[in-house]
Amino acid sequence: MAENPFFAPSDLPYELPPFADIREEHYLPAFERGMAEQLAEVEAIASSTETPTFENTIAALERSGRILDRTATVFFSIAASNTTDGTMEIEKEISPQLTRHSDAIRLNRALWARIKQVSTADAEESWLLEKYRDDFIRAGADLSEPEQDRLRALNEELSKLSTRFAQSLLKASTESALVVTDPKELDGFDEAKIESLRKDDGGYVLPLLNFTSQPGLAQLTDRDVRRRLYELSVGRAPGNFEIAATMAALRAERAALLGFPSHAAYTVADQTAKTVEAVEEMLGQLVGPAVRNAGKEAEALAEQAGFAIEPWDWSYYSEKVRQARYEFDGAAMRPYFELNRVYRDGVFFAATKLYGITFAERPELGGYHPDVTVFEVSDEDGSPLGLFVLDPYARPTKRGGAWMNNLVDQSFLFGQRPVVMNNLNVTKPASGPTLLTYDEVNTAFHEFGHALHGLFSQVRFPRVSGTSVPRDFVEYPSQVNEMWVTWPEVLANYAKHHETGEPMPSELVEKLQAAEKFNQGFKTVEYLAATLLDWAWHKLAAGETVADPEAFELAALEAAGIAFPLVRPRYRTNYFAHIFSGGYSAGYYSYIWSEVLDAESVEWFKENGGLTRANGDHFRRELLSRGGSLDPLTAFRNFRGREPSIQPLLKRRGLD
Repeated sequence: MAENPFFAPSDLPYELPPFADIREEHYLPAFERGMAEQLAEVEAIASSTETPTFENTIAALERSGRILDRTATVFFSIAASNTTDGTMEIEKEISPQLTRHSDAIRLNRALWARIKQVSTADAEESWLLEKYRDDFIRAGADLSEPEQDRLRALNEELSKLSTRFAQSLLKASTESALVVTDPKELDGFDEAKIESLRKDDGGYVLPLLNFTSQPGLAQLTDRDVRRRLYELSVGRAPGNFEIAATMAALRAERAALLGFPSHAAYTVADQTAKTVEAVEEMLGQLVGPAVRNAGKEAEALAEQAGFAIEPWDWSYYSEKVRQARYEFDGAAMRPYFELNRVYRDGVFFAATKLYGITFAERPELGGYHPDVTVFEVSDEDGSPLGLFVLDPYARPTKRGGAWMNNLVDQSFLFGQRPVVMNNLNVTKPASGPTLLTYDEVNTAFHEFGHALHGLFSQVRFPRVSGTSVPRDFVEYPSQVNEMWVTWPEVLANYAKHHETGEPMPSELVEKLQAAEKFNQGFKTVEYLAATLLDWAWHKLAAGETVADPEAFELAALEAAGIAFPLVRPRYRTNYFAHIFSGGYSAGYYSYIWSEVLDAESVEWFKENGGLTRANGDHFRRELLSRGGSLDPLTAFRNFRGREPSIQPLLKRRGLD
């Protein structure tokens, strides 16, 4: 395999992975060599006779595993964005091997003994040293041999189950899709949307996105079709219930082994929240007002419908209420939200105004799929900053949702600039322009907020680069970036009719902002229900098992005071990928936790003049550029000038 492209750094600009040269048969040999090489490097560090120092121990660990890092970064990006049967088989095979590999490093007693002896006076080095120590302790470095053996077994089994859960859900997005033969059943969709769903056999297939309330529920006029779509959504991947229950029990056992009463306690100890009690106190302030708001909204929907509504009616009649009360029709906005213009004249324009950065398409730098576009990002003085990779369209080989990930981490240690990628799941039209919904535009700005966090990173070590921050902090910068969606100067620059070029009428924006106040109860309840469901699964104590996951789910929501028959959790257990295959276990609360900081920051921007270079430079310098190289709440205080308060969030959601 001398030609294996992972064996040496890419020679493309910014070390962009050479996707055109990568084939599936390259992955396993590269994984194998990468793991073997890193274990040899780690053994050399652990067996050194030199006095342990930051440079020969921590920095040496940061330098280790370069082949493995390149391989894993590309492989798991492709497994999420453009998977095949072959990559799914590789993922099943390699995931437990990677878990064993990680354990072999973090449970290496000689290495741990050296790390405990390292000291440094440098602030950034000291912070990284503490992160390493926490990583090793939380990985079980201080456990006895028998305990470590059990921990290895738990980690490997959880890795296998996580892969099974994810792959089952990916298949369910198409296997449980809504299939119709008569296009009249799709009444409510425009002709372009209907045509995009047509298959070669003449039928029409609407795949499921990865949350409960499918977008089509707001548009489809046929109530029975809405019911079928909703029931397919909440009932997909039923085998995942059992996988989830098994994973929750194994996580509880692992937490106890590591000295914690629950997986939730284990997880939150390493976050900005620190304690279970802190999270529950914050959530407790939201449940009552959210349920009351949702109850009032349900009354308005039933009045509009003229009958007692069901869950599959909520989105449809919510749009009707918004039209009746606020004369707002969400569909009227779509002609003004053309994909390319949203990015080039909206997302990029806001970033240029705020931070001075510019974007140039690099068509010669190909991606792994024809729909992928690569942009070079330059600083205000023209100096290179990094690459931004955009993959906007949904396809059967792509997991649901939207996300950002790094293809190359910024670090001064390796002299690397960042390569960051955004994935969306926009339906690609059969022909003509791609018109977005308002929610999809908001998602584009949100995910680009993550991209900015990666692009602006200015740290020495890859371990703390960009978005390598606590899970309950990582969503904060991305949520702040959403504020520019309807900022007048930004909106006027990109929201133009795709045929006439006419700007979006100001009254439509005003109606949107007024209408946004309605349905906040629904949005908060469905989010809190998912959060508290995550919490219930991960507050199980060691030895507790769940025989009936669906009954457990309902009982958990009732106990939390969030069981609302018309509003199910944004994610039910069977398709809650965030917590059973996505790294958010006992961490889904982080979105609302981050939104506390976001609401505070939006107030700061408004108080200080909004979209100005001075504001952008301050946010970039004090927060975005720091990655995980210092305590995140210290970075927030350095930016905001005070401790965060929940009041701006309560006001924003109408819960004050």
